[in-house]
Amino acid sequence: MPRLPLTPQDITAPAELVAGFRARNRGQLLDVQRMMLHSPSLATAWNGFFSGIKSGMLLSPMLREMIACTVGIANGARYQYQQHAAPFLAGGGSQTQLEALLNPDQAAADRALFDATARAVLTMALEMTRSVKVSDQTFVTARLAMGSDQAMVEMVGVIAGYNLVSRFLVALEIEPSVQVLP
Repeated sequence: MPRLPLTPQDITAPAELVAGFRARNRGQLLDVQRMMLHSPSLATAWNGFFSGIKSGMLLSPMLREMIACTVGIANGARYQYQQHAAPFLAGGGSQTQLEALLNPDQAAADRALFDATARAVLTMALEMTRSVKVSDQTFVTARLAMGSDQAMVEMVGVIAGYNLVSRFLVALEIEPSVQVLP
C-alpha cells in the first residue's frame, strides 16, 4: 500500500498530460503516474524526460529496459522490474535473461546469457546504483562496449534516470500489483 493515496483512476486534469499517459497505457493510468499526478509540474517534467529516454537514442531498447530492470532490483523497487519486464522482452531480451536480472550480480558475470556489451552495461548500472562512483576499469570497459561517446552518455543518463524512478517508488512504497501493461 503506497504511503500516500493514489490519485483516482478517473482523474482528468491536467487534461493533456493525463490523456498522454492514458494513450500509452491502453486507457489506464499506472500507479506511478497516479502518484505523480499529485504534482502536475513533476509529472510533466518526468513525462518529458522519460519520453526522451524512450526515443531517439543510440542505446537499444533491450539495453535500456535491462537497465530499468536491473536498477529496480538493485534498489528494491520490484514495481520497476515488473513494469519493464515486457518491454525488455519486446526489445529483444529473453525470458531466461529477464529471470537472471533478478540476481544482477550473477547476470553481470554470466557470459552464456549476456554478451560483453550487456555485461559492461550491467556492471556500470550496478556501480552507479550502489556507490555512485564508477571505477576506472568499469568506465573504460563500458565506453569500449558502447562504441561512442554519445552512446556512453546516453547509457549513464538512462542509469541515472532509472535510479530516480526506483528511489521515488521505494520512498513512496509503490509496490507491484497485477497492473502490468506492455
